[in-house]
Amino acid sequence: MQSKIGTGIVAGLIAGVIFGILMTIMNAPTPDGGETPMMNMVAMVVGSTSLVVGWIYHLFNSAVIGAIFGVFFNKRVSTYKNATGWGAAYGVAWWVIGGLILMQIMLGGEAFGPIANPEMRSVAMGSLIGHLVYGLVLGASYLGIKEKPARRVGSTRGRAPA
Repeated sequence: MQSKIGTGIVAGLIAGVIFGILMTIMNAPTPDGGETPMMNMVAMVVGSTSLVVGWIYHLFNSAVIGAIFGVFFNKRVSTYKNATGWGAAYGVAWWVIGGLILMQIMLGGEAFGPIANPEMRSVAMGSLIGHLVYGLVLGASYLGIKEKPARRVGSTRGRAPA
């Protein structure tokens, strides 16, 4: 039997890689009129501007958020329809909690600032799409890992006894 936390961590990392790629190619405006990859903004939360640091911090968060998904949604995730439904809702919730509140405050801004600022609304919508994709992939991956049959060396599973 697989751990719901372990399954959540792996599914969270899978979803995190997909979301991380999106954040690496999507840019956000900077105060000086330039642009920076959104992943660099993630790094700024921990006092860096390094893309590598952004990825490490992002994947750490992805694993933790995936583990929490496993704890709360393990029994609710039984079909791909409900797995992706719960995953999408969970992703949107983390967009609000993480993207619009925590990240903004940690970067010295105001909660919901990207929505209030017309120049940042496209970044907020890009973040929403990224979190939604994260949630969809998280839910689908979680169920796929959860349903994967255990494979043992020398197992007679699926074979008639000799």
